[in-house]
Amino acid sequence: QVQLVESGGGVAQAGGSLTLSCAASGNTRSINTIGWYRQNVRKDRDLVSTIDRAGLTHNADSEKGRFTISRDNAKNTVTIQMNNLKPEDTAVYYCNTPTWDHQYWGQGTQVTVSS
Repeated sequence: QVQLVESGGGVAQAGGSLTLSCAASGNTRSINTIGWYRQNVRKDRDLVSTIDRAGLTHNADSEKGRFTISRDNAKNTVTIQMNNLKPEDTAVYYCNTPTWDHQYWGQGTQVTVSS
């Protein structure tokens, strides 16, 4: 199986930046796509960005170019750099990977952006 652990969350002022990392372990050879999702106070879990093993990305339009996802396959990590943060970015951010038989999720990391 696969384990995912997020880190890097915290509190930022509007206009500031945070970088989140997702570290994968276990059967990492089974991983193709890793994505970042966020869950707000309404409990919706929405796509932020995904990246596959080849580096192809898919981004939600809501980020408007402020977020950049990257991947280090050798280290089994995925990083998302979030710039020009807005209060509406406040959420718990989760990383996710689908395999042939399961969806794996990390525990999440809290991002809070002050208004």
